[in-house]
Amino acid sequence: MTEWYYAEGQQRQGPLPVQEIRQRFQRGQLNLDTLVWREGMDQWAALRQVVDELGLQTLADASTATGSGGFDLRNDYAAIDNGTAPLPGTGALSSSPYSAPAALGAGAHAQPVVGGEVVYAGFWKRVAAYVIDYFVLVIPGSIIGVILGVILGAGMGAVGSDESAIEIVAQLASALINFAIGMAYYTWFHASKGGATLGKMAVGIKVVRGNGERLTKARAFGRYWAMLLSSFTLGIGFLMAAFTERKQGLHDMICDTLVVDRWAYTDQPHLQRRELGTVTVLVLVLTGLLSLVGLALLVFAVGFIAKMAS
Repeated sequence: MTEWYYAEGQQRQGPLPVQEIRQRFQRGQLNLDTLVWREGMDQWAALRQVVDELGLQTLADASTATGSGGFDLRNDYAAIDNGTAPLPGTGALSSSPYSAPAALGAGAHAQPVVGGEVVYAGFWKRVAAYVIDYFVLVIPGSIIGVILGVILGAGMGAVGSDESAIEIVAQLASALINFAIGMAYYTWFHASKGGATLGKMAVGIKVVRGNGERLTKARAFGRYWAMLLSSFTLGIGFLMAAFTERKQGLHDMICDTLVVDRWAYTDQPHLQRRELGTVTVLVLVLTGLLSLVGLALLVFAVGFIAKMAS
């Protein structure tokens, strides 16, 4: 099988099979002016010079039409007419790291694509995802807590309970409700097709088994309890993700899970990113600023109380 290389800036990329070159051309990663080379060629050549050899005639025509302000849709219309057009979201170029192949039957799990590079999610990406998830959970939790407090207060007040008892029961019930919401949230999202909570989706990471497989609901449920164990170690269980070989926290080791880039264990591992990303940086900066403001207010409050007491 002939393997090709292409130039990206000052870097040579490859070797790649012909099919991969075609796919990258379709995705717009390569254009007709990209320099390519294979064994047997005397020198690098523009992609437009080897269009026939790579079987890019139709794709190149469509690219040229697009560049001139139009689209060649004749093949698409023909595919629709003869029933060979793919359903929306099932085409070769419409794959998502957060969705399983549409051909899978009900209850079946997508098989991971192994053998490619795996980029593990670093400690700071995980922190950013946790911060987002915290605010996702605290808002409905607070609303439910207020409603529950009002209902319990009215009910217990009607039977003559004192205010301190009402407050204790309301706080206990609110804590249990918030715990149940958090448990359901993490279990459901980590066992979903994407393997990611809303926070993890935002920063571009997901949770998988040690071999790349999707988590079952039982494993996702167990991982939530293992996360509590990591928190009981004064956070050391979470901090371990910054130093272990595969960026695993204590709860990951217990449950045989990994937190990886969203494109890991897919057919497009080259889309993985090692950098933090805009969302992660923004969340971390805002969290840092809010922490500084909170610390300043605490220092001010302590000084004010000390001054009043003197």
